Amino acid sequence: MTDTPADLVILGGGSGGYACAFRAAELGLSVVLIEKDKLGGTCLHRGCIPTKALLHAAEVADSARDADQFGVRAALEGIDIDGVNKYKDGIVASLYKGLQGLAKAHKVTLVEGAGTLVDAKTVEVNGTRYTGKNVVLATGSYSKTLPGLELGGKIIASEQALNLDFVPEKVVVLGGGVIGVEFASVWRSFGADVTIVEALPSLVPNEDEFASKRLERAFRKRGIKFKTGVKFTGAQQTDAGVSVSLENGETYDADLLLVAVGRGPNTAGHGFEEVGVHMERGFVRTDERLRTNLPGVYAVGDIVPGLQLAHRGFQQGIFIAEDIAGLVPQAIDEAGIPRVTYCHPEVASVGLTEAAAKEQYGSVETFTYDLAGNGKSQILKTQGAVKLVRATDGPVVGLHLVGDRVGELIGEAQLIYNWEALPEDVAPLVHAHPTQTEALGEAHLALAGKPLHVHG
Repeated sequence: MTDTPADLVILGGGSGGYACAFRAAELGLSVVLIEKDKLGGTCLHRGCIPTKALLHAAEVADSARDADQFGVRAALEGIDIDGVNKYKDGIVASLYKGLQGLAKAHKVTLVEGAGTLVDAKTVEVNGTRYTGKNVVLATGSYSKTLPGLELGGKIIASEQALNLDFVPEKVVVLGGGVIGVEFASVWRSFGADVTIVEALPSLVPNEDEFASKRLERAFRKRGIKFKTGVKFTGAQQTDAGVSVSLENGETYDADLLLVAVGRGPNTAGHGFEEVGVHMERGFVRTDERLRTNLPGVYAVGDIVPGLQLAHRGFQQGIFIAEDIAGLVPQAIDEAGIPRVTYCHPEVASVGLTEAAAKEQYGSVETFTYDLAGNGKSQILKTQGAVKLVRATDGPVVGLHLVGDRVGELIGEAQLIYNWEALPEDVAPLVHAHPTQTEALGEAHLALAGKPLHVHG
């Protein structure tokens, strides 16, 4: 058994792990990065990137189907799923190649294999021990299912949904969160009959109630069916497909059942508990500086309680590298992390929901600006709105957007939140015309007491 020392040993090469590795290398630290699968992790290979490629293909399909409303004569002949998959896989392959090149350029030592934490300074992979002055746990997450519901056959998770070689005619989606509504949106655009089952009272239940209601209204118009506030009780596979049962006695027959009930922390079998890392329901507990209870051991990404987002893990990785290097970076505000659901229409938000803001601040002001007053949104023929939540006489503490392409507005929105801007600070800023960013400007003008193009 050999022992290889480094300044930093990172277990997991997903968004958080590789960001930490690259930034640490830039700061002059020697880095060992351990990954059992492919550099880039779930986000690049089985999550964010391939999913959004499917969503763009779905947008193109909708554009062809609805071209006549723009005066363009076109027709949607059908979906070439092999072509869609080739497009999707090509993007993943290109980004993966680029990431491998970056690892080489940063002189990061890549180790392939499943790693086990054997003590607070050491990770073992295939009989070789890698010892670091500091260790970062970045093992990511997996698709969860429900007790008694086994994945397999016609009951699939998102990983299998990404690689289907056919477009199902009828699908039941179990879970109305981000993953569930995104796949429901894709399949509906591809022509499938889709029903979402969500146990909580609304779709995208972690978003502001305003966003949930707007999305539900849009899904109804698109013909996406959904049952909220009702629990799943069972699924039976047949030769024809799968039969899904709900607690209210209803049953749904479909070609496939997509299980999209969230992701669990991938921490089992890596030695964390055996070494003494403080765990809770499978997650690694850390302080605000992402330090575990063991000196020199940090945790990043989906295994840390909070938003399971690739860009959260990415920023956490950079933070840890800089903290280890002695730069004393500012702790990350979880509420300041932007969130985007890329269905049609998109849902984007940053900061607090109205309910959370009332709980924290007591008194709040809100304003909702309908995209009917925005020229570019009219050109795109999208419906939606921007909602601002302000602590009374204070800064804007929540921004919530619904509409096609509003995910591209979240950059400005997160600056407004993270800089603790007052409506009066944002109102004088000049927004290019015609753009959807004007909607943010108009909303802040209104909240600052000088509304102009206000509808609804």
